[in-house]
Amino acid sequence: MRIALVVEGKTEKAFLRYLRAFLEPRLTNRMPRLDAVPYDGLIPKENKLRKIVQNLLNDGADAVIALTDVYTGQQRFEDAADAKRKLREWVGNEPRFYAHAAQHEFEAWLLPFWPAVRRLSGSDRATPPGQPERVNHMNPPSKWISEAFQTGGRREYNKVRDAQRILEGQDLHVAIDACPELKSLVNTILRLCGGDPV
Repeated sequence: MRIALVVEGKTEKAFLRYLRAFLEPRLTNRMPRLDAVPYDGLIPKENKLRKIVQNLLNDGADAVIALTDVYTGQQRFEDAADAKRKLREWVGNEPRFYAHAAQHEFEAWLLPFWPAVRRLSGSDRATPPGQPERVNHMNPPSKWISEAFQTGGRREYNKVRDAQRILEGQDLHVAIDACPELKSLVNTILRLCGGDPV
């Protein structure tokens, strides 16, 4: 099976390495080919997204998953449910399309690994309070991580490089258990491939 993942950028693309590592033992002999289709910053909307999805399906993808952040800097979406609804509306009646959203942004899925953030940044900042996906627009997850790197004094946070370093050696199940939207994305892939949901 080939699944095309339409994502916002390089950070989400880098995440696929860790997602694959989590999926492989759960999909023995059924592991899909996961192809990232990154768009620098924002996933296209409306007719442009519909055409992208159709082209990917016509080019051999068995399914297309779009993954957007809720926090895009443009106030496109109110929350993850609104983002997924709009993505589905833009694509139209296509049963091989699956909409997913990181609430509020991809970095929320890094917050469960705060000890790694502290170690890499040299910061002693406390873990952001509450559920990772509830860290909001006013102070989004990437800002928490950036501030940890700033207060740690080592260097600035680089989304692609440091996301990989934060995830290295971690059990992705920790983030999946803490982040319902990540869990939903993982379960979509597992179900598409005949695996058991987590």
